[in-house]
Amino acid sequence: MRIRVPLKAQVEPAALAEAERLPPGVASVLSVLSSSAVVLDSEDRVLQASSAARSFGLVRGDELMVNELLALARQVRRDGEIREGELDVSTSEVNRSVTSLAVRAAPLDPAVGGSGLILLLVEDQTESRRVEEVRRDFVANTSHELKTPVGALALLAETVEDAADDPEAVRRFAGRMRQEAARLTNLVQDMITLSRIQAAEPIPDPLPVKLDAVVAEALDRCRMKASARGIDLVATGTHGLTVLGDEDLLVTALRNLLENAVAYSPDKTRVDVSTRLSSHDAVEISVADQGIGIPERDLERIFERFYRVDPARSRATGGTGLGLAIVKHVTAAHGGKVTVVSTEGAGSTFTLRLPLRPNAVSLRGGTVPAMARSARRQ
Repeated sequence: MRIRVPLKAQVEPAALAEAERLPPGVASVLSVLSSSAVVLDSEDRVLQASSAARSFGLVRGDELMVNELLALARQVRRDGEIREGELDVSTSEVNRSVTSLAVRAAPLDPAVGGSGLILLLVEDQTESRRVEEVRRDFVANTSHELKTPVGALALLAETVEDAADDPEAVRRFAGRMRQEAARLTNLVQDMITLSRIQAAEPIPDPLPVKLDAVVAEALDRCRMKASARGIDLVATGTHGLTVLGDEDLLVTALRNLLENAVAYSPDKTRVDVSTRLSSHDAVEISVADQGIGIPERDLERIFERFYRVDPARSRATGGTGLGLAIVKHVTAAHGGKVTVVSTEGAGSTFTLRLPLRPNAVSLRGGTVPAMARSARRQ
């Protein structure tokens, strides 16, 4: 069921005069609860409510605003049995956003003379549901993506077996098998990388990382594919910049951006990688191409796992659909943000913005301020 709760419900003082009728200690317990807690008297008036319940709009004055919660409380009052349930609450009249609530209703100290007091505990589980949906989608998408190369390998193996007397066919199909095996390897590696960083937690053991080395390594890994299509990879900008983080992850993120730029650019074009120190003690690394661009309708979704603007072309270029998701999570793990500006037919520019953290103390013994100050003088 779905219940609409006013988004801007008036927030009243947490302690009501009737709270004196509560059993000893209950008011103190409710005052420290992070979850939404409400105590109703025998006439369904609110005797006490936690600040979370009032801020969320479940309670206004001495009135409980959600009829379904009232009905649940009355059932518990009639038979004295604890009840649990789930509600989908509409918290906005404008965008119809829905909040998922887990509700538990119980008689409050039923041994005290049948007072009729009911305790309602309400937990917002919207985020946990979202995470669960993401997990299910990830498992489903991963299974689908793995089936393609695995199925292709099985089919090619049968074909090679049938063509054992034709060396030319064997060589041709063996080459196809190597391609599919490489695609499978890349997909597994991207999944491992994503599993390391998708918890949105900071890098546990950051070290000083020279961005010149990150750019050089990422360019080296992409140069062969670019050269095969006559695409120039050019590095420009400020040298000597240093951040705190994980060098391997930063190389992976930049390499993914470069590989995308090469894959979606016409032959004999140019891809630029630039680094600069922004005005807010942050470093920006940009990758700009002259490719096909990204439709505006897709810009908000391109960092989702397995989302592809052009599925057929992405698979043809060997993409796993996880590259930009990895870029997003790596940047977030370093306390930064990734943005994109794109025009169809005119190319795209992806920018990683990473904090310098000039006052950070180096883990593992040394100090970082000197490096950070050096970077800022460039």
